[in-house]
Amino acid sequence: MSLGEDDLSAYFRHISYAGGREPNLAALAGIVAAHAGAIPFENLDVLLRQPIRLDAAALVDKLVRRRRGGYCFEHNTLLREVLTALGFAVEGLSARVVWMRGPDDIPPRSHMLLRVALPDGNYLADVGFGGLTLTAPLRFAPGVEQTTPHEPHRLVERESGELELQARLDGDWVALYRFEPRLVQQPIDYEPANWFTSTHPDSIFVANLMCARPDAECRYALLNNRFTVRRPGRPPQHRALRDAGELAEVLAKHFRSPVSRDECDRVWQAIGPRIVAAPG
Repeated sequence: MSLGEDDLSAYFRHISYAGGREPNLAALAGIVAAHAGAIPFENLDVLLRQPIRLDAAALVDKLVRRRRGGYCFEHNTLLREVLTALGFAVEGLSARVVWMRGPDDIPPRSHMLLRVALPDGNYLADVGFGGLTLTAPLRFAPGVEQTTPHEPHRLVERESGELELQARLDGDWVALYRFEPRLVQQPIDYEPANWFTSTHPDSIFVANLMCARPDAECRYALLNNRFTVRRPGRPPQHRALRDAGELAEVLAKHFRSPVSRDECDRVWQAIGPRIVAAPG
């Protein structure tokens, strides 16, 4: 199923995007920024033991009409469907996440990203990388520092032929993920990775609550019950949520995710072993 005009209109209303729909850089940048700020990254359905579906109808229902969030496969599949419907030339790619991993770790290709071909070159679009989700498309220009509404990013060529996405955090360049730009993925290729990510006991998403959303001047993040606000040039602010009621409030206010109290109670129980105590 491809997206129809009703689906596109609902999507643009939800992300508050009223710009052009021509397949050009201005529209791509506007859609990426609006999507990233409006639709949160979250894995609540994984903890609620709900299946994660990647067909267009399910994604529009969940991320647009029910105003929930999702993780990379959901975000970037929806973005791919939107861009394709507008006439953009889009290809899916797959990455190994190396952020906060040891130098010798070889993680699976468990992250989805997009390459968008425009008249002036190719651009990377990725609205599903959690706490460091891109808020602007990046040119496929290795070695060039590129600004975004949040952190500067760059692509670095590696000897393996892979490209590595890096972000500058607190003055240092930090590696986020690596991908093979020639290895184009078909939609079916994401299904095994999506199944692993949402069901395998070794998947970080199966045992932990993870939420994130960039706002105009900060980033919000939630790991289990540890809520963090990061603003440029300032130390991060942390607080530990005390119960499922506080979780529901934070999800609604900062992550714009309407989750019922019953669902919050079930999520709170699921993350029980990983809850950190609030000070005092």
